Amino acid sequence: MSMLNIFNVSGSAASAQSQRLNVVASNLANADTVAGPNGQAYKARQVSFQTELMGAGGNDPTSAGVRVSTISEDQTEGRRVHDPKHPSADADGYVTYSNVNPVEEMVNMISASRSYQNNIEVMNTAKSLLLKTLQMGQ
Repeated sequence: MSMLNIFNVSGSAASAQSQRLNVVASNLANADTVAGPNGQAYKARQVSFQTELMGAGGNDPTSAGVRVSTISEDQTEGRRVHDPKHPSADADGYVTYSNVNPVEEMVNMISASRSYQNNIEVMNTAKSLLLKTLQMGQ
């Protein structure tokens, strides 16, 4: 693997983690929303990653990056709270909230943030090493 491939690999991972952070932010923003006019509450979204070959022509197995393969909705039922006075209550007096678990989303946010930071640090270290190599030749 060449030193320049490090930027492609870490860059792809940082981009994927950035997308993950956006999904987590959307989930957290909708954590306490109730079912809309269609009767459906917001469903939490989850990001799935996939290995992506980064080499010349995509056939270099020594240089694999990462990409977001899918963003899927969690199909578990939302939390139901009995509140007959709420304007969004159904005929039985229950209000359906989103199925977002704020604790899990905070863990996802911390994990994605640290992964993003680590990939940026890898790129900065590689840049520093390349600069030092160039300085040795002077």
